[in-house]
Amino acid sequence: MLGEPSRRSNIIDVTYQELHLILTGEREGLSKEQVTAIIEPRVARLKNITEPFGKPSDVSQKTLESGSVTLADGTKWPVDEIDKVAAIALSDHFQIDQIHALVLFRAFIYNEGLPNEALVNETGSFTEQLIKVITPFYLSERLSILRVLIPLFRANESELDHAYDYAAVFLPKISPEGDRTFIKQVVSEYQRKTQAALPNHTNGDPRASSLWAKHCCMEQIILLEIMFWTMWSRVVCDGPIVMRIFETAYETRLGSEQANASYLLDEEGQQLQHDTTALWILLTLEILELERVGDSLDITLSPNETSIYVTYPEALQRIHELVMSQGDRQFGCTYLAWAFVLSRLQAAANELGGPPENYRTFFQTVAQTAGLRDKASLPLPQLMVQRCFDPDANVIELFHSLLTQSPLFVTGLHLRRGSALTESNAVAFRSVMKGLLMSLVDLMPVEMVPGFDTLVEAWIALFGRAEPASIEGICQQFWEYDSSEGITRRAIFDVARTRFPIQPQHLLRLARSMSAAGFLDTDPLSASALPPEGRLSNELRKGCALHVFRYLHHLNTYTQLIPASLCSGPHAIVDRFSERDNSSYGVSYTNLHPIKLPGGSILPARSVGRVVSGDTAEFVVVIWDHSHSGWKLILELLTDYANRRCNHYGIGGSFSTRVHPSSQVTTMRLQEIGLEQNVTSDELVVLDILDLLRSILADNPPLAKLLLESLESGESVVSHTNNDPPPDLVQLTTMILEEALSRSSNARSQTRIQLITSSLSVLASLLSIREYSLRVWLYLRSSSSLFSSDRAVGLVSSVLASERAVGHYTMTLSMLHLVQQLFNEASSAILVDDAKVVQLKEDVLLRAARFVHAHVWVEHAGWKYAQLGDRFEIGRRVTTFYSTVLTHSHPTVKDRPFAPLSQAVVEAFLTKASMSTIHPLVSSLTTAGTLFKTFHSSRRIGEVRRVMRLLESHLSFTRLLLNCKEPSSPAHLLEQALCGRITGGASSNDLSRVRSDPIDVLASYVISTKLGHIVPVEAMRVLHSLCTSLSLSEPSPPMLIGHLSNPEAAVNSLVRIVHNPYEDLDLRMSVWNFISLAVDTEPALAGLLVAGKFKATSAKGKEKEESTSSKTPSAIEIASATMEQWKDLWDANPRVLACILRFLDITWQHAFEHKATLNALRGDTQFWNRLVCCAKEELGPIPDSITQSYVVGDNGEPRSDLHEAVSVHACRTMAKSHALRIIALDMEHFGKGPDGKRAEKSQSYLAIEPVFKAEEELNDYILEAAATPYQPQIFDDLTETARSMVPSLVLNHLRIQTPDCEREFGDNFTFSRELLRSRLQLEEEDVQMMDIKLTSMNLNLSLTYAQSALMSSWRYLLLQTVPFLRAAPSIRPHVLSLVASISEAIASEKRSGEMMATIYEERLSLLLALLELAWFSSDDTEGEIQSFVLLVGNVRGIILSDTQPPAKSFLGRLTAPFHRALLQIMYFCARHSRSLYRRRKVLSAEQRLDVGAFLDSSLNLVIDALRLCFESALTRFDLDLDQDLELLVAVFGQCTRLDVNLSPTTWLTKCQEANVFGASLRLFARTDLVGLSDLPLLRTRRQPLYASHILTFHMALASIPSAAERLASEGVLLAYGENTISNAIRSGSIDVTIPELPGDRSPAHKAYCSMLAVVSGVTSALGRQTHFDNEVSGFVQLYGDQLSRALSWSIGDPLTLPYLEELEQVVNLFAAIARNLPLMTRPSESVTRILGVFTTHALTLLQHLNYALTHPNHLASLLEPVTTLERELIEKDRKSSFQSSSEIIDPMKRPFLTRLIHRLFKLTNGIMGGLADISGAERVLIGEQQDWLLQEALVIPHSKVVVGEPASLGTLFELGNCTLDILRLLIDRPPGQTITPAAAKATTGYEKPLDVREAVSATKQTLETVLVYAVTQMAMWLSKPEFDAKSGGFGSADMDTEEPLPEQKGLESLSGKERRGQRRATMSMADRLRRGMTGEMATDLQTLLEKTTPVMEKAQKLVGGEDIDIIAILSQFLKEHILAA
Repeated sequence: MLGEPSRRSNIIDVTYQELHLILTGEREGLSKEQVTAIIEPRVARLKNITEPFGKPSDVSQKTLESGSVTLADGTKWPVDEIDKVAAIALSDHFQIDQIHALVLFRAFIYNEGLPNEALVNETGSFTEQLIKVITPFYLSERLSILRVLIPLFRANESELDHAYDYAAVFLPKISPEGDRTFIKQVVSEYQRKTQAALPNHTNGDPRASSLWAKHCCMEQIILLEIMFWTMWSRVVCDGPIVMRIFETAYETRLGSEQANASYLLDEEGQQLQHDTTALWILLTLEILELERVGDSLDITLSPNETSIYVTYPEALQRIHELVMSQGDRQFGCTYLAWAFVLSRLQAAANELGGPPENYRTFFQTVAQTAGLRDKASLPLPQLMVQRCFDPDANVIELFHSLLTQSPLFVTGLHLRRGSALTESNAVAFRSVMKGLLMSLVDLMPVEMVPGFDTLVEAWIALFGRAEPASIEGICQQFWEYDSSEGITRRAIFDVARTRFPIQPQHLLRLARSMSAAGFLDTDPLSASALPPEGRLSNELRKGCALHVFRYLHHLNTYTQLIPASLCSGPHAIVDRFSERDNSSYGVSYTNLHPIKLPGGSILPARSVGRVVSGDTAEFVVVIWDHSHSGWKLILELLTDYANRRCNHYGIGGSFSTRVHPSSQVTTMRLQEIGLEQNVTSDELVVLDILDLLRSILADNPPLAKLLLESLESGESVVSHTNNDPPPDLVQLTTMILEEALSRSSNARSQTRIQLITSSLSVLASLLSIREYSLRVWLYLRSSSSLFSSDRAVGLVSSVLASERAVGHYTMTLSMLHLVQQLFNEASSAILVDDAKVVQLKEDVLLRAARFVHAHVWVEHAGWKYAQLGDRFEIGRRVTTFYSTVLTHSHPTVKDRPFAPLSQAVVEAFLTKASMSTIHPLVSSLTTAGTLFKTFHSSRRIGEVRRVMRLLESHLSFTRLLLNCKEPSSPAHLLEQALCGRITGGASSNDLSRVRSDPIDVLASYVISTKLGHIVPVEAMRVLHSLCTSLSLSEPSPPMLIGHLSNPEAAVNSLVRIVHNPYEDLDLRMSVWNFISLAVDTEPALAGLLVAGKFKATSAKGKEKEESTSSKTPSAIEIASATMEQWKDLWDANPRVLACILRFLDITWQHAFEHKATLNALRGDTQFWNRLVCCAKEELGPIPDSITQSYVVGDNGEPRSDLHEAVSVHACRTMAKSHALRIIALDMEHFGKGPDGKRAEKSQSYLAIEPVFKAEEELNDYILEAAATPYQPQIFDDLTETARSMVPSLVLNHLRIQTPDCEREFGDNFTFSRELLRSRLQLEEEDVQMMDIKLTSMNLNLSLTYAQSALMSSWRYLLLQTVPFLRAAPSIRPHVLSLVASISEAIASEKRSGEMMATIYEERLSLLLALLELAWFSSDDTEGEIQSFVLLVGNVRGIILSDTQPPAKSFLGRLTAPFHRALLQIMYFCARHSRSLYRRRKVLSAEQRLDVGAFLDSSLNLVIDALRLCFESALTRFDLDLDQDLELLVAVFGQCTRLDVNLSPTTWLTKCQEANVFGASLRLFARTDLVGLSDLPLLRTRRQPLYASHILTFHMALASIPSAAERLASEGVLLAYGENTISNAIRSGSIDVTIPELPGDRSPAHKAYCSMLAVVSGVTSALGRQTHFDNEVSGFVQLYGDQLSRALSWSIGDPLTLPYLEELEQVVNLFAAIARNLPLMTRPSESVTRILGVFTTHALTLLQHLNYALTHPNHLASLLEPVTTLERELIEKDRKSSFQSSSEIIDPMKRPFLTRLIHRLFKLTNGIMGGLADISGAERVLIGEQQDWLLQEALVIPHSKVVVGEPASLGTLFELGNCTLDILRLLIDRPPGQTITPAAAKATTGYEKPLDVREAVSATKQTLETVLVYAVTQMAMWLSKPEFDAKSGGFGSADMDTEEPLPEQKGLESLSGKERRGQRRATMSMADRLRRGMTGEMATDLQTLLEKTTPVMEKAQKLVGGEDIDIIAILSQFLKEHILAA
């Protein structure tokens, strides 16, 4: 096994290659402290460049064998057997130190991966394989360890350099200031390398020998680079050092003398030697310090007084000898430089009158050399300069060759050829070459230099053909220093000016080169990794362009070629004369008349011009002293070209001849001043002009505006002769472009292609100028040449086709650049353009986008390419354009700008994609990795960088597309392609065709260490977006894990990334985000991430763990281990801490899926303690978010000065939030035991419990969470500023459309600053002000978002503690105090706005959670009551708030409605107020007033909201509306109860005004009471919308008499009689269940039962009102069939709980009607009829109920479940059996049946009570006998109990005895004892526990009612005159017989049909009955009363309260009226 250390070591984790990238700034994400820690232990190895890895030693061998090694950074590393074998093998092979070999081995394993494990078994094969695979890594590290020194030395001179801080610390340790030891060591090492022999192990292996020889040469190159940068600023160029370097250079012949030269004969070896030579030339020029020598030279100083080699005569002597000893061409530059040094030395000696004594020998040697060289004894410097221009030397050509053909100066070559140079084309390199060029022009006048054209080319190559960053410094130096130093250095411009405009190209090209724009895309050298649109103009570049503009704007000479015919004769315009007074002029000319010259300037008469040449020839060249603008001449050249070419090709108008106006001003055309014109030269001149223009115009709008103004100001150009306005630059450019396009379609001219390219670039540059951009748009709109419309094919299409034939695509790239610039301009001007202009731009952009898509994107992968990099660049530019479109106009943003364009992009690639569109994108993503490896191995660095940039663009575009996915949509073609297998390579240029899975490839990009730091991050984000997108797909999406070739290896690699603290921070964050998302949405991948391994199923079906091949810990283990140092992360990197805790948060959300893995962690007390500590950690004060200034961030970008503080605070807040959520989730998931019971307290709860017990702590934490940093004035300020400056700005358009987890808190959190800046067309100060305001908003929203998350987490945690702490006396007081404080803050809130509404809702939810914890109490303390009253008052303030009125929330005007939380709080307050009101002397009068005010405010709000909801519900079905109704009705019911609202008049009036009752009835009549109109919704919710809430509302009204009266008057019975289920009720077909809703109760049945409850409630509330009784009787008759069906239950029928409820409601309805019977008058006929039928059914039903109550086992067998819950309860209950009814009340045995019997007793009580009221029992007991209703004596007067017959007195006796038995057992129990526990009621929701007091009360009432009815029925029977049919006899059968009574037709009677039956009676029967009733039956009744008396006394005491002793009354009545009879 491989050993693992106690901690990681950066010595191993960070390679030297990566360290080099860190120091150069290519790898970001590490702090300065981390980088310092990486470098510090490596200083010794960096200093020892000879043997950086040491040599084998016995000490290291012993240390290695000890089993533990202490590394340089102090890490103790365990060494196992494999480590020893590998280290010893590597040490022996490479001859390096054993410990260093161990580090090398471990670094290779960590960064590159393990070698083939199959070879580990055999040591020999393992070491051989290891050496083979590790050799490239070792050689790379040897090079990198040297390269690390380069950025340190380079940074020594510039504080702005990325590595300056590290250089300041470590360079003194490596090379102390002024110490020459290090540089001498470098020089010596270089010399040794040139002569070093190859290692012994390479003998006999040519390939290995070549490899090591080239490596040795590479090391030499790096050593030369180290020499250069060391001598550049660290070591002074004194004599000994310069001499030593020169000796080395000449001894090695500039590096060409190599001991291993024979192995360097291939192309790579030759390139290495060329690079070495170029470096030596550069180094020798550098150390001669030409510019310093040229500025000032004092040879009288001693070496101690100056640090330059010229003060060392001996060194000069030696250098001179070396220089003069070599005459080869490659030494030419050094030769010329030495000539300049000699000239300066001679000049210094001449100034002194002769050389100083110590220099005499040197000068004598120089003189002797001159004598030998030339007999004419010219000064040696002059001779040397002449020698430099010999044909075989020609130093200018060598100079030009170096600048254009050496990778040292050409980045493109450096990239393409894979040069070993560390850096190419550095500013310092060109600065040295500039010194040489300036030395040349100082030595020799420019006019005398042979081959002026060659010199111009060399000048342009130095100053103009490179990246802008490499030349802008030397260009600026020329303009600001060299041009004013003397005429020699600017002479080249003077010469070019004297030839202008006759030969304009020199001046045009020189001017362009000095603009610091760098090379153009048409330049062959421009194949760099930086495209034109990537260049940003800086101050140096702008300064140089301004110098060029000014120079050309003020030219003081004008050169003209004048024919001899115009110098004399009648047509002469000039006259020749000689100026004797000024001999310098010689022969001169003067013009006789004013001349209007080309360009529009007028040469005044008698101006003087010098003759340059040809005074006696046919033509004379004259230079006029005339000040004019060169820009006007440039415009003249363009106009003339356009006129002539367009006229020739029939495109433009004709050209007018010149005229002589009357003012005698002669107008001369270009042809007349001597400009040579032919097709080739014209095109070249125009090409140079266009290149100059685009160099000046590019990225510099202010200067571009000045330039265009200068072109259009003044006189019009001569070439324009008609009366139309002269053409501007846009017109001229477009004319040239169209003319070139028309010709290029027929001919392949490189110049014309360049013309097209330059014209397109000029148009793109003109777009940046607001005043001229619209002209470009208008041209593009009116022309079809570029972007063909649907009906025409543009010229550019055919031109692009011609490009495909040759494989060069400069035009295509320029066109794509133009398209990009078009969109950039359109988006930047969107705020200032009017609607018509915007429409115009949209049309052009749509055409351009369609053209690009159809003619470029779809086809470009199959084109022929001369350079494969062009293919990558084309693809990159297209997707960059698409990405920009989606960024500026995201499809999810409403009313976005350029919506058709973004929609077209989304449709093309997502919603309506085709494979031809998707394939180029996905195939490029898939094959880019293979191409990268191929190019990298062949050292084609240019293609490597282009592939990387292509990947970056494609990945970004893919991510944007996936983020546009709409939820619940099917998987699009792009997603399918990414989840499929793609065949790589659509072109014949592809090097391979490989089938790869895109997801697998993307995962490989993430873990690649060679793709830079952008590609891995983007690849990870693409996988994140793909995972999100797939999770939104329907049907079920594919799983990512199925597309990974090796899921375990991929997961291990991701985990290693997050585990490595030195990885790029952005990458680590992205990987953590992906891991979190995968855990949330990818179950299979989540299991692997969390557990670190798969689980397989064995043959026996048991799970077994499948170990992985890697030891990498799982993500959960890393997160847990990281939490051990959470405090360090809290202080140093809270962003990482928050990300890790978010992962744990999401993991705990899926805790049951990973229970086995989490169990160990759940049991770790320390883990929970850390989380609690994190949650308790103090955040400190909330930082300010209103910024005023910017600072430079770590990435070099400007950031606000508050960014860091806000970001840190927000991340820490999020960390606390996630920690709290993890604790809460654990409590939620594992807080329940079996059967839903509360489990034992978990470790998570035990850890957080002390927080709730500490009052002050809890207050601090909750108040910290409840605080909000949101400042709406920031938003208002920005909005107001935008309204005044840019009224069309819509902030929502600037919203960043990326997932929340990928956004960084701080400056750019919510709104994009980049988008804002790109769209503001204001002054820079105003833009800065707007940017600052937007930044302040982002900062404030960052704090607000994090604070809201913390508030939400506390709310969630509070809810999870409810089962443990609800209403606990220890915490309730301070929780209520907290509630009062928070509610006060909410009520006093004055901030408004959408965001504030969201915060409002969150704070109300937190308040609600606290109330859930406080809960209701029946024994509030005084303090609790005070806090509650404060809460009530504050809630009233919230209801009446003006800043956040609840009405806006109800109306749906807020994105985050808060009224639901408010309603729940109102419900709590109202309900607890009722509880307090019921207690005496608890509330003071003032407190009662406060509560009353709250109730009034609440009712006003609720009533208005109810009306709104009822009316809204009529028009739509809405779940939110249903929820609103539910809450409103609940609050209404609590606030209207009579115990707190004694006078309902006020709110009833309000209801009447709002017509709430009528609205509810209308809604009820029209709503779907069953829910079948939306069956899927019904099956989901198990109930229809609205119905239950309307009925609950009616029930609340029915319970209040005055409200019930209003409800009745509004027509409640009419609404109940005509609704969606009324027909079913009439027909008696309302069943308990319906087929559409299996396993649940029928909604229609629920609604029907509720209707009955409301009607019975209204009936009871109204009392004895005849008119309503008649209406009720009509209702009963209407629904008679359904009512009869309910009353027809028998003991043989099954019984369901819903049916029982229906039966209860039916009985209640008839009981209510019976209670309302008039006392003395006769009721209406309809009432009498329905009550009579009820009596008949009731007596029969009573018989069955008696049997059920006395036979519980039979009753249990009748039960049938309807719902699953009922089934579970019944099955559980049936496990017990009983012998008698008395056992049923034991809750430990059959609680379900116990509660059922309790309900049956109550039902029996209701039936008996109704029968008693119908029979007038009260009148019997207290009234006169003549008033008794003897016809209602219906109970059969005998003692037999026969099931199926109506109830008899015996039935009543049996029922009474049964009830008495139950009551007798109950009264001995404690009153509060629970008989049956609380449970989820199977039908109607929560059911409270049944205690002894409630059971006794119900049983007592039932017994009393039974006895009353029995006594009164017996008395009524005895009071009848006779027992026969006429007096209401009971039947025809003799009582002694067993025949049953005839059946009675009761089912139809309730529908209005009369009951008919035949009864027979005999006198003998009457006599017998009378005797039985007065005898045995009366005795039984008396006995029952006597037994009842003591039991009732006890029951009354247990129930409490005052009650009439009805038993005593009945006993007395029995004696007087029955026994006495």
